[in-house]
Amino acid sequence: MFDFLKKLFGMTEKKSEPAKAAPIDAATTAPLSDMQISAIINSQNLKYEMKQLVAAVGQSVGKQREHNEDSLLALTTTLAGSAESIPFGIYIVADGMGGHQFGEVASNAAVRIMGGHIMKKFHSYLFNLPTQNLQESLQELMEVAITEAHQYVQREAPGSGTTVTAALVLGQQVTIAHIGDSRAYSIFPDGRIDPITRDHSLVKRLEELGHLSKDEAATFPHRNVLIRALGQGEALEADIFTIPFPQTGYLMICSDGLWGVIDEKDIRRAIVESPDLQRACQSMVEAANLAGGPDNITVVLAQMIG
Repeated sequence: MFDFLKKLFGMTEKKSEPAKAAPIDAATTAPLSDMQISAIINSQNLKYEMKQLVAAVGQSVGKQREHNEDSLLALTTTLAGSAESIPFGIYIVADGMGGHQFGEVASNAAVRIMGGHIMKKFHSYLFNLPTQNLQESLQELMEVAITEAHQYVQREAPGSGTTVTAALVLGQQVTIAHIGDSRAYSIFPDGRIDPITRDHSLVKRLEELGHLSKDEAATFPHRNVLIRALGQGEALEADIFTIPFPQTGYLMICSDGLWGVIDEKDIRRAIVESPDLQRACQSMVEAANLAGGPDNITVVLAQMIG
């Protein structure tokens, strides 16, 4: 056995020698002071040796609904080794409609079917050796995934529908598939919050046509009427595109139970004042509930570090 260990670890057998007293200046361990620990925790200049993706989620049924028709999927991983690290993430938010059970079925089916399709395609790419190339573009992959979900909802929950905002993160790129009025945002350290997606709603269309001002759109009585949704209509018209991940910032996806209730100032404050992403998500959910919580609330927040 010792011969085997010698080969495995490069060990060499030594003749036993009398134990020697430890030198006076031998290194010793000591607990960090409270000041040192605080400096580490509060440091804004932490250096990471590799790119990695981190994410958190928050969700609530709200204050005025009995059922939760929102569904979400958040899956994050990093593959790293001798080559450059590959951050990988799937983030999907779906807001169902069509009554208690059907809305839940539609949104849950959307996130499961889309997430399952993407993971099947990426399994060989991420986990097999040698690495296999994908046979389709990321946008084609997302289009097939959202189409499969659309057909399932039409077949299994007729009359229902759901919004879907999905983000596939691979390396430094984000591929978005979007239909409805859930939203994706880029949030930057300087406080800037840029919408990534465009609402497929009646109020947004009227605003684009110049029939409503931005202030009028905010109080329009039919703000929840959608002109596109997954599971409704024969032809699926989803927006699918690829953008860079917001460097040094955040990617946020949320349902209208969040963005329709709290403003950008509240979102910015929650992120800046929170010690981590999970607390930031929870703070945003709490703010939406304090504002009345008229709808189900869902949020996903992701950050690229390193």
